[in-house]
Amino acid sequence: MSTDIRRIRLVRARDPKRDESRLGTPNNHSPLQAVAQATRRMSHTHGIGALLLLMLMTHAAGAREFHVSVNGDDKNDGSSSKPLKTISAAVQVAQAGDVILVHAGTYRERVTPLRGGESDAKRIVYQAAPGEKVVLKGSEVVRGWQKVQEDTWKAVIPNSFFGTFNPYQDLIHGDWFSPKGRNHHTGAVYLKGHWLTEAAKLEEVLKPIGKTPLWFGQVDDTNTTLWAQFAGINPNESEVEINVRQTVFYPDKPGINYLTVRGFTMMHAATPWAPPTAEQIGLLGTHWSKGWIIEDNEIRYSTCVGVTLGKYGDQWDNTSQNTATGYVETINRALKNGWSKENIGHHVVRNNRISDCEQAGIVGSLGAVFSTITGNVIHDIHIRQLFSGARSSDLEMAGIKIHAAIDTEISHNHIYRTCRGIWLDWMAQGTRVTRNLLHDNNSSEDLFVEVDHGPFLVDNNLFLSPTSLLDMSEGGAYVHNLIAGRISSRPEPGRETPYHPAHSTAVAGLTTIKGGDDRFYNNIILAPSAEAAARAASNPRAATGYGLWVYDAREYPLQTGGNVYYNGARPYAKEVNPLTPAGVDPKPRIVEEGDHVFLQVTLGPELRQAATKLVTTELLGKATVPKLAYENADGTPLTVDTDYFGAKRNPASPSAGPFENPGSGDLRLEVW
Repeated sequence: MSTDIRRIRLVRARDPKRDESRLGTPNNHSPLQAVAQATRRMSHTHGIGALLLLMLMTHAAGAREFHVSVNGDDKNDGSSSKPLKTISAAVQVAQAGDVILVHAGTYRERVTPLRGGESDAKRIVYQAAPGEKVVLKGSEVVRGWQKVQEDTWKAVIPNSFFGTFNPYQDLIHGDWFSPKGRNHHTGAVYLKGHWLTEAAKLEEVLKPIGKTPLWFGQVDDTNTTLWAQFAGINPNESEVEINVRQTVFYPDKPGINYLTVRGFTMMHAATPWAPPTAEQIGLLGTHWSKGWIIEDNEIRYSTCVGVTLGKYGDQWDNTSQNTATGYVETINRALKNGWSKENIGHHVVRNNRISDCEQAGIVGSLGAVFSTITGNVIHDIHIRQLFSGARSSDLEMAGIKIHAAIDTEISHNHIYRTCRGIWLDWMAQGTRVTRNLLHDNNSSEDLFVEVDHGPFLVDNNLFLSPTSLLDMSEGGAYVHNLIAGRISSRPEPGRETPYHPAHSTAVAGLTTIKGGDDRFYNNIILAPSAEAAARAASNPRAATGYGLWVYDAREYPLQTGGNVYYNGARPYAKEVNPLTPAGVDPKPRIVEEGDHVFLQVTLGPELRQAATKLVTTELLGKATVPKLAYENADGTPLTVDTDYFGAKRNPASPSAGPFENPGSGDLRLEVW
């Protein structure tokens, strides 16, 4: 199944016309060529503004394809025979329905879309030419390094080199940010594409090089001086780059709708801290818009965030004083600023590879509503841990961090080596988290649901890290998951958070989290060993352990059934007929072989004895606080009738866990 999925991705990457009905027709003789001579005459007579005006006037002839090449010229007409040199030049003339086709090479520019498409069928498409590697960078190469001592070198760069934005004097800061007692800048130094680590003090860079090469910067009125460690390398003879741009692809105003961004490698952005109360600027971001498709890209090395589906900016950014009340005010302002199903969200983020971001891979405050995040590989997020969130914890850090995932689907993503996998913070309602593979997220948990009232559905996932679930919410339905780590259940009496009418951003009310009111059906839940399970359960007041007993003290009761517990994981106290096989250890473990990922697990015939039921809207009932049913985003009843691989489930007695009829014995399943 995984092989088929990858094959589909390759076909998609080669198909420039998928999902758009009007992308223009590839043509060596652009309609613009017919007016090229007159255009050039007008541009010489009246300047570049007249050139753009005439090019825009010719758009009435129909949608077009603009070509961009590193060997082009921005005075050209953008045809395949006379391509433009920069993507930014194509931005100036592209209209709804047009395609900007970028050919192989490295483009060092910030792409700032000026306008969007008109609808899903008439969008503006930014695409790497099929089969060609196109790299967009927020960095520039720096030469003129002078050796200071041993492996330490110094470069002195005029401040004019950076224009209006100098990332080496731009401090990371904002709501819920903890610098851990030192300064951090959005700039970075890269050797052969990979970043060095910012030192806290100059003297650290002047010491002998350690396992992690360091850099340090100072800015005065005239120059920016950078010191950096290069192990046995002359940086003037290698590719050394520094950040000069805050972002790589990002509109500077909201409401740039219906864009497609496809097939690029994007890297090296000096992105700011992106809390939910501020404008969230990512290496690639939608900026409070609607209907973007972001697919088949490789996104890496962003100081804070890779992809943002976040809010607009205003004078109240980073003024919440780290309080829930401050974020409620942010929500109220957003509603006045057009936050609705008609205006915001509906994005598709699929089949991207996102890595090496120090805050989050994908983040979205309010702007990710009604969206789909699927098929992405997200790894190495917040690995260096130089800075953190409030109270020196991993606040705001995750592979995927969404505030207000209303009717948002998060499906079939592979998330590993992050601080935490998926974090649904506030207003997860109508959300579905399905068919995701999470493992080796060792410093926190695979899934964190915080102050949500539901209803939301978590089904057919593989949670394989030491902690599977941190539940500070209520109204969740957990169905057919493999839960191999600890579960933590906590109420939250100190914060009142919103819930909504069905399929809406309107606020129906605010209340605290009492805990419970969850549904757990047909899951496989286990501990690493019976000894570990016993130790975790030794303090009955502790709400962290293996199994559903951690919910026994919650105010709202659980609905349970069909769960299977291994290695001493304990069921919910009121669960009827839980299955607890003795002497069976599934020993789930991940094995990676090249691009293939396998789950090795031992299962026996005992799974067939679980008292499972087909999970439906009717079975799940209604979440207590919002009094809403568990249903599909379009309001139709849902049925969890397929497994992790998409195979049909037995409607009479579906298999517990994420796999339908997986077999018995030592199994080896390709899960990615």
